[in-house]
Amino acid sequence: MHPLAQELIDAYGGLERWRRFDTLSAHLVQGGALWGLKGQAGVLDDTNVTVHLKEEWASHSPFGAEGRRSIFTPGRVALLAADGTTEAELAAPRDSFAGHQLDTPWNELQLAYFAGCAMWTYLTLPFLLAAPGVETEAAGEWQERGETWRRLHVRFPAAIATHSTEQTLYVGADSLLRRHDYDVEIAGNTPGAHYMTDHVEVEGIRFPTRRRIFPRQPDGSALDAPLVVSIDLDDIRLG
Repeated sequence: MHPLAQELIDAYGGLERWRRFDTLSAHLVQGGALWGLKGQAGVLDDTNVTVHLKEEWASHSPFGAEGRRSIFTPGRVALLAADGTTEAELAAPRDSFAGHQLDTPWNELQLAYFAGCAMWTYLTLPFLLAAPGVETEAAGEWQERGETWRRLHVRFPAAIATHSTEQTLYVGADSLLRRHDYDVEIAGNTPGAHYMTDHVEVEGIRFPTRRRIFPRQPDGSALDAPLVVSIDLDDIRLG
């Protein structure tokens, strides 16, 4: 592991403390242009997410109607009714995005895959950097918002379902995350710049609670508009 990856993990509470927990849940309020563009406006505007910390698993509830929930794993997504019965499911869900571009609509199972994959990645970083097969290396400094940020290039193994194999983290002088770059492979490799602020501490672990995602240009700069996705978190719990 690169020393900057270790610095990040230590700043967020340390791997030893993180490994004491099995699950993480949070209340989400979400917005931005993406949901309407994909034909899924309103489904996950106000919801709760739970992720497993020792395997790649996530669930959003409610998923649309009250009591309805999703189940995400890399190999399967499903939608469950309030009584627990399976309404719909899809094996090998990532394959269903073949040929998709940014404006290609999603069905509900594809939305469940994207939301589960995204939130599992976001909520397990930076501790995910210590997972088997994850490679990290320095990527130089970056000037933005009157600060100098150190960049960490991350390469994920095929076993981890995430936005893209290659991603970049930006680290402030306080050793906290400022920005997270990736290309959303399942949406035509659309480049995003994901900003994180307003950290809180829960059980000795730090979490950014305000997330804003904007388009990223070829030179690495981010556009001020449109706001692609907004995510505000509260009621974060570790179990």
